[in-house]
Amino acid sequence: MNTEIKAVHFTMNDDAKEYLNRKIDRIHNAENMIVDLLITIKKEKDFDAEATVNFRWGVSIHVKETDFDITKAIDKMMDKLDSKITKEKEKVKEKR
Repeated sequence: MNTEIKAVHFTMNDDAKEYLNRKIDRIHNAENMIVDLLITIKKEKDFDAEATVNFRWGVSIHVKETDFDITKAIDKMMDKLDSKITKEKEKVKEKR
């Protein structure tokens, strides 16, 4: 799994990077199905956390969450991403 993390309009501190990496470890069970995980966190008035997942079979998932606190934005985004990955895994299992 290739992981790319971008911070736009701000510099992400080490604590936020470590927190994000711990959250990424939650989707470790789907690592063999994911080709790319692209995460972008933008700072405008608040934090916009976006993630795009590209699966081996060509499906792409995109989620976006916004919050004034970076950790809450990451939490919301990863929760939504985790549920979408689980749904996609279930779809693939049903087709077999």
